[in-house]
Amino acid sequence: MTTLLGCIADDFTGATDLAGLLARSGVRVSLRIGVPEDAASDDTAAFEVIALKCRTIAVADAVAECRAALLWLQRAGAKRFFWKYCSTFDSTPQGNIGPVAEALMADLGTKQTIYCPAFPENGRAIFMGNLFVGRLPLAESPMKDHPLTPMLDSNLMRLLEPQVSNPVGLVDRLTVARGSDAVRAELARLEGQGVPHVVVDAVANADLETIAQACSGMTLLTGGSALAMPLPRLYQQDGSIAADTQIQPRPKIADKAIVLSGSCSAMTRAQVAAYANHAPGYKLDPLELVETGTQPAIDWLAGQSFADAPIVYATAEPDAVRQTQARLGVARAGEVVEQALAHIAVAARDNGCRRFIIAGGETSGAVTQALGVTRLDVGREIVPGVPWCFATSARYPIAITLKSGNFGTETFFADALAKLDAS
Repeated sequence: MTTLLGCIADDFTGATDLAGLLARSGVRVSLRIGVPEDAASDDTAAFEVIALKCRTIAVADAVAECRAALLWLQRAGAKRFFWKYCSTFDSTPQGNIGPVAEALMADLGTKQTIYCPAFPENGRAIFMGNLFVGRLPLAESPMKDHPLTPMLDSNLMRLLEPQVSNPVGLVDRLTVARGSDAVRAELARLEGQGVPHVVVDAVANADLETIAQACSGMTLLTGGSALAMPLPRLYQQDGSIAADTQIQPRPKIADKAIVLSGSCSAMTRAQVAAYANHAPGYKLDPLELVETGTQPAIDWLAGQSFADAPIVYATAEPDAVRQTQARLGVARAGEVVEQALAHIAVAARDNGCRRFIIAGGETSGAVTQALGVTRLDVGREIVPGVPWCFATSARYPIAITLKSGNFGTETFFADALAKLDAS
């Protein structure tokens, strides 16, 4: 099937978040891990999502990877495109959100795009250009302690301006409340003033509907996954796509499971604590990993039953994370954990595990790459933005869910296992 919408996500959990919301439409969604090495074939979905691991890499590398993904999607037939980043706008003053957007705009020859990371179902709202997490401004939320991209300003315009070379504007909530025609008119006015980068307010799903209706014809949209959620219906209404390709039925998956958590977000810390109360658990210490490697964890895992769905985690409190980073460096501390969890995932698979619950964007990228997963069919959501997906690893059918650090409730890990069994 010819692809209509081609999506590029800056991390793996964000990609599954986007794919899960698109899959709500019933139209088939294909999720690719990394830019496919082969040319696009006839076996493409109406919605193709390419998951990259480029949120925190060097700007030039992120731009190059995203441009390669864009080229593959164009060859698959896509005419409209979506650059997906985190609903908390995870980035630094150098990038990578703005530089990638500018590069994609240049390649597509488009003069304007919007930025809307709002996700009201998960407590992310934008008002007068300021991003809120629940009732807290972004800079007062737990994101201020993020180990890689600490968010110390809540204003999206101020966050975006250092990342781009052209002016940044705003379509505010008062304009959005007047409807899609008003949004289109304000975007046209800003374009006439030479403003190519436009932050758009949204505090409720109805706002996202209005924005999507106003902007569905744009060549490039950027934002969080919730902005893309109305697009399938709008494409069906305008005749761009027919809902004749349904979600693939889930394959039969053995019930042996493992939970792997590298995220240190506030929600993941609560989820790990809740789950470890009733499941076997092993905590990784990055400093010990440098000294001894993963063999102690592998030895522990060998004595566990995957029927009990054990958890292996490096999740820690912010002070402990900072102390580790001071000893190892920020990048090295993260790499040690990612490599360890990836190694453990492969060991678990080789010992019969077929269900994988992964917490954390960087961890998800490392684990899926280690498992050799290159494509997933997207199933039903566990919570908004977090679906079960189905793939093949070393010829074995597996189920895998990739959870962004702050998503879900405290009982997410147990809920995920129950949801898969019930589906």
